[in-house]
Amino acid sequence: MAASRPPPEPGPDDVDPQQRPRTLKACRRCGLWRNATQPVPGAGARRAAIMLVGEQPGDKEDLAGLPFVGPAGALLDRALEQAGVAREAVYLTNAVKHFKWQLRGKRRMHKTPAQAEIQACAYWLDKELETVRPRVIVALGATALGAVVRDRGQTLAAALGRTLARDGIPVLASYHPSYALRNPDEQGRQAVYRTIVDALVRARKLAGG
Repeated sequence: MAASRPPPEPGPDDVDPQQRPRTLKACRRCGLWRNATQPVPGAGARRAAIMLVGEQPGDKEDLAGLPFVGPAGALLDRALEQAGVAREAVYLTNAVKHFKWQLRGKRRMHKTPAQAEIQACAYWLDKELETVRPRVIVALGATALGAVVRDRGQTLAAALGRTLARDGIPVLASYHPSYALRNPDEQGRQAVYRTIVDALVRARKLAGG
């Protein structure tokens, strides 16, 4: 589905950063809800040992209302299988729950969320962590990493291969699957993919197998 016009900028009258909504559908903590088809909540086992956190839903996820169902999700499925991690045994979510996009031709293209939008959606990530209580978190991409460790100064390059922490929970960093898909070089794509698989293998071991 393609939008016919670019999304308008959010107005201050429909945003309440201090709101404490009970449901994602009612959330007005930032203005992204205005231009998305629907919010995309996390999905998966409620007591999953591993939580995977991406940046935000993409076009396919926005339409389906489910995380990681587009091309990046397909690559993630392959990486999970290779790492010996069952998708149904993990919890998948995003740091931002609405699709932020810009019109390019007739296609809705991903637009990086602003820090204020990431901070607004931390309300939901906090709730997910309290509910799921994972043994390990894998942050997929720089935006997700900053949201999970609550430090936007933490770079992805510096975090790769290390074990960080969020409230005592080990946090591993990896590239987002979409980064592998965007890489024009085959060797580069394979290197990114191996990094994702390696992070998932480490997560499985940290979570107790």
